[in-house]
Amino acid sequence: MAAARPAPPSPRLFAELEARLADLDALPRGLWLGGLTNSQGTVEPRLNQLLALRLALIEGLLPSADDWRWPDGQIAHPLRAIIERLSLVSYLVDQGGLVDTVLQSLLFHLDFIVDYQDRGATPERALQMALEAFEADWQDRRSEIDELINVFGSLPDDGKNTRWDHMRGLLRSAGWQEVMRIRKLIERLPELSRLIRSLGRARPTDDLDTGRLRSTPTMMPATALRTRTRTVHVPHLPGETRGVERSDRIARMLPIESTLLGHRKLRLIWHARRAERTLLTYEDDDRMEEVVTEEAPVWLPDPAPQPEKRQEMGPMLICVDTSGSMQGGAEAVAKATVLEAVRHAHAQKRDCHVFAFGGPDEVVEMRLSVDTDGIERITRFLGQAFRGGTDICGPIGRCIDKVSEQEWELADLLLATDGEFGATAELAARLDEAKKTRGLRVQGVLIGDRETIGLLEIADDIFWVRDWRRYGASDADSPVHSKSLTSIYFPGALRTPENRDSTRTGSDASAALRAGERNRVPRKDPKS
Repeated sequence: MAAARPAPPSPRLFAELEARLADLDALPRGLWLGGLTNSQGTVEPRLNQLLALRLALIEGLLPSADDWRWPDGQIAHPLRAIIERLSLVSYLVDQGGLVDTVLQSLLFHLDFIVDYQDRGATPERALQMALEAFEADWQDRRSEIDELINVFGSLPDDGKNTRWDHMRGLLRSAGWQEVMRIRKLIERLPELSRLIRSLGRARPTDDLDTGRLRSTPTMMPATALRTRTRTVHVPHLPGETRGVERSDRIARMLPIESTLLGHRKLRLIWHARRAERTLLTYEDDDRMEEVVTEEAPVWLPDPAPQPEKRQEMGPMLICVDTSGSMQGGAEAVAKATVLEAVRHAHAQKRDCHVFAFGGPDEVVEMRLSVDTDGIERITRFLGQAFRGGTDICGPIGRCIDKVSEQEWELADLLLATDGEFGATAELAARLDEAKKTRGLRVQGVLIGDRETIGLLEIADDIFWVRDWRRYGASDADSPVHSKSLTSIYFPGALRTPENRDSTRTGSDASAALRAGERNRVPRKDPKS
């Protein structure tokens, strides 16, 4: 076997020069160019200080300016004061991308000091201009960051400098003003926020879901009557002789004791022994066995269905009705539902897919994420007006197909609508099958005055936004006392199993009439 070749010697020609740039290995590539070519200070302390500042800011710390190796104290002290005055550190904790953006901006503005001097400014004035530009830049960016955090709960996923100009233009658009208006509306609907949080089936909670019962029998504690045999002591019970004992029982006295009675003096001893119960007597087996019944704890199977623990924190499928009947306050509530779903999905790292549906073949799908492109899609959607007809079969069918995919198998469906639609019997059966086999839950958000037959057949539970008119141009309250008018006044119209069994199709009814089968109502006798 050939001997292993020795490792080639490392080149030493540039080793000393490369050692000066060792901090580049730990810095992100976006800071390389600015860190190497900046006009302030020298390379080694600049790279070293950039790395130290980056690590400290990510941990939420801001080192003292006296400890900075770069830039010099004349720049470091006012620069640190600006960062502290803007409270930038609170935004940078665990935000590596945003920290890199801040450091890039710092390098960019400090590099302009020599340019300001070339244009005739004194060194003091040039430094002041660079610091003022840096502060003004991050004063604006901080207000924009506050808007994003207010709407989405945290910063977008791509808060990098390369997309910040595009994000800034988006935040100044008319569509974003609509987003801000919708966000303020959500604060008036806290129940809707809690409902959206409960969507998904990725994590069990401690609460029981009374709407879902487990048919598998479970063991439950109970009491049962059990029989057992015990031995009871019965005094003076005639039985088998077991031995000799001392007692006062004359009938069982040994014959030797009776000899004392025939003596004139010894009989007194016999009477004393009897009084003291020390006569020698036969011992009887005076115990008996008996069977007794008593209660005992047992575990028995409970055949009754038991409620399961409620699941939450999973993917979300959102169906939003964008038909013409949703215009006004209902449209605003529907948009608020979408925005709140995106907010929860971003904060809790969940997937969110939205289906905006109108008339036949009018279904728009959007996988909403909180990055620059996702915010642009959200802004464009929330800025659109709702119009057109209503077709529920298309979006619900796509949701059922979506749940069959592995990525969305733990998703729940939320349907925001006024309920003005009807589902076909085939769609209702297909949805019921998905609920049984895949565990799909359908949460309805009723933005109208009453539950409709179509909504009742699809949704497992319905959340009623009763004062939906107040979120539009009207200030009127709901004119009805309950959302369940259909089930109260028209219970036979619902597609329940009982109604299905008692209802015959048109073809079956026609065949029965042709065969002469009909329900005959007895007529009154005219003579009676």
